[in-house]
Amino acid sequence: MSRVSVVCLCYHDGKVLVAHRNPGGQMGNRWEFPGGKVDGTESDEKAILREMHEEFDVDVKVLSKICFKNFVNQDVNLTLHVYSVEFPHDGLAKPFKLTEHTEYKWVNFNEIRQHEFVDSDYSILNDCRNFFEVN
Repeated sequence: MSRVSVVCLCYHDGKVLVAHRNPGGQMGNRWEFPGGKVDGTESDEKAILREMHEEFDVDVKVLSKICFKNFVNQDVNLTLHVYSVEFPHDGLAKPFKLTEHTEYKWVNFNEIRQHEFVDSDYSILNDCRNFFEVN
């Protein structure tokens, strides 16, 4: 069995958007970069647009692919497709409407390891940091 998920990094003023998952499930109560599963024959871009609308009630702009990672979790082959995205605003003056998360915040890459992140996001951390520091 194989599954593809998209991961969205919104980088603004030296910080990246992270979100704290709702309780429950294997990854409940952990921090993550927003994203989700690609459904059926859906393209990565369509999955990103759908997931960000469902989870934050925003329409994002997909900028570029950062990297991808393959790994196995509980005998399931997983592939993460990681993208740089642009949110229409920072969610501070006008809060995002959350459905899958209890909170969100903007952090610099050095602060990420101070939070309990989902393991898959730790696996892409260096690639993402390098992408944004170079670009």
